[in-house]
Amino acid sequence: MTGRPQALWVKICGLRTAAAIAAASAAGAQAVGFVFHEASPRNLTIGEAQALQGEVPAGVERVAVFLHPAQALLDGVIAALRPDWVQLDAADLANLRLPAHQRVLPVFRGGAAHRPLPARFLFESAHSGSGEKADWSEASTLAAEAEVVLAGGLDAANVAEAIVSVRPFGIDVSSGVESSRGVKDPARIRDFVAAARAAQARLAGCAIERSIEEKSR
Repeated sequence: MTGRPQALWVKICGLRTAAAIAAASAAGAQAVGFVFHEASPRNLTIGEAQALQGEVPAGVERVAVFLHPAQALLDGVIAALRPDWVQLDAADLANLRLPAHQRVLPVFRGGAAHRPLPARFLFESAHSGSGEKADWSEASTLAAEAEVVLAGGLDAANVAEAIVSVRPFGIDVSSGVESSRGVKDPARIRDFVAAARAAQARLAGCAIERSIEEKSR
């Protein structure tokens, strides 16, 4: 999977306002995440999320994000929002029922990615939304086998290094683009996506140069 330098999927997670959604879309994010977890400062009710999802432009995917949800909450969110993706811990999948058509983004944390791997999953630090950095070395190994969306401790200052180190399919950020806990900063969103795109473009350029060199030998 490391040969995909142009396929970077960018998700801005934990959005709570129309302004944050607009900033993510304007920056070029492919997906936005709505969090449904009462202990999180980014938590939304189903009604709040319904009001916000009308602000999501066509072509930007909507991800419903859960942490150990009750079946009733999961059912309610899926019925009301019809999200493009449901994100939850891989370990929770055995205990929850999901519609057959629902696309799922399982979450693996360090040391917990068991084979066989799903085609695409999110690799996270131990505590979601904490700003804690994931294990990039382990993520890099997994990214050679599947489409890894890297999360955990990313911000505009380190996302380029993360992309070069891991070569992920995608990246996911929440606290790294906030001005205060739970409050998204449009400028930080813009800077984060710009730094990620620049790093991916450099990787693509290097890949093209290598290809040209190999063909000229």
